[in-house]
Amino acid sequence: MGFPGRKTLFFFLIFVPVYLHGVLSQEAGPRWQRKPFFERLRRLEEQFQRFQEVTLKHLQSIASNYNLSYNIDARFQSLAQESQSLALVVNQSQATVQGDLDHIKTWMRKTQRRSRKMDSRLLALGYALRERSQQHSREWKEREAQREALSGLALDVRALQDTLARLTHTVQSQGARLAALDGWLQVACPGTTASVWAPAQPGLPSPSSLKLQGSRQVFRASPEPMDPPQDFPGHLQGMREPPGPDSQWAWPPERLGQICNVGPALVFPNTSTKNVVFLSPGFLSGLRALSVCSWVRTASGHLGTLLSYATEENDNKLVLHGRDSLAPGSIHFVIGDPAFRELPLQPLLDGQWHHVCVIWTSILGRYWLHVDRRLVATGSRFREGYEIPPGGSLVLGQEQDTMGGGFDGSEAFVGSMAGLAIWDRVLVPREVSHLATGKELPPGAILTLANAALIGGFVQKVNCTCLELCP
Repeated sequence: MGFPGRKTLFFFLIFVPVYLHGVLSQEAGPRWQRKPFFERLRRLEEQFQRFQEVTLKHLQSIASNYNLSYNIDARFQSLAQESQSLALVVNQSQATVQGDLDHIKTWMRKTQRRSRKMDSRLLALGYALRERSQQHSREWKEREAQREALSGLALDVRALQDTLARLTHTVQSQGARLAALDGWLQVACPGTTASVWAPAQPGLPSPSSLKLQGSRQVFRASPEPMDPPQDFPGHLQGMREPPGPDSQWAWPPERLGQICNVGPALVFPNTSTKNVVFLSPGFLSGLRALSVCSWVRTASGHLGTLLSYATEENDNKLVLHGRDSLAPGSIHFVIGDPAFRELPLQPLLDGQWHHVCVIWTSILGRYWLHVDRRLVATGSRFREGYEIPPGGSLVLGQEQDTMGGGFDGSEAFVGSMAGLAIWDRVLVPREVSHLATGKELPPGAILTLANAALIGGFVQKVNCTCLELCP
């Protein structure tokens, strides 16, 4: 860039020597001219000094401006470098933040899925609790109705007893009057006693005998008020847990005859988590009805897990399991956790063979439990309209906490199973009875012990001709 001070300095350097040369050339003039000349020279020197000062200041300002422009260029370069480094840091920060945002989005999606699962489980649990409370209220109302019916029945029995006592007294008084009339007739008409009180001819009963026979027919036609109906114990057992051995409705153990042709038996010797049997294939289609029947003999103080069906969505889609914490002889019948029913199987704790059938249908949520042909428990509104999905893992002897694994020794089955079969329909009582007596296998079984694809641990598969010969 150009500087105006340079031209001024150049002009000054040329003008001063010329001026001094003119001054020196005039020194040879007369003396009287020297004094004004020196005065002018002094003034010129003063002006020259002021001009030097002004020029120096001007040069200093030019130098400062030059240094300032140089510093500005250096600062611009440093700022450009800083901006480049800052842009690099910003890009790296953006990449880091983007990665963190991706991780946060993934975590949020997982959290949302887990929250949805928890919400569904909470909804199912709330539904189960409401269903349980409704069932308890219905059971309480039914018990109240049964108490009222029993109280009414007791009142009817007392009324019938009073009526019978009055009739007995009336018959006795009539008998006394007849005896008195007989004595009076014998005294008044001794010749006509035999003809009047002779036995009536067959087919022509006397009026008094007709009245007595009619009263007997009335009493004979009416049922005994003190005897409960035949299905009364089963009805009570269906509404609550079956009674214990000291109850008046307790069923005696039924000794069946020799049972043969039940197929192979599986022996689970201990509670090892390796003792498991996988049935393959599992359920190929969804089930809206189910019947599971098997001969069972337990060798421990609790029943353990008979059957477990798990899917990726839920590890308790279908379970028949017991554990140490449950009451002895109790088993949980689970369909789509957390919904379950507690079933009483106390007769199985005697160490003998027993035939067990658990039946369920999604129509009204009805279920039945048969032990040795007897209906032990029944109910309704259990998983009404539900469908057990296909594609899961079905095992015997262990309870799955994950699909195909997660076993717990406290829930393991110890004992023997024989003749196990599963149907996708409801078996009728006649079919259950035929199974329990070894007559025939109902048609349409979708799984049996022949589908045992993997037998693990110490489980033994034994072929025995009759049930009594199985270990």
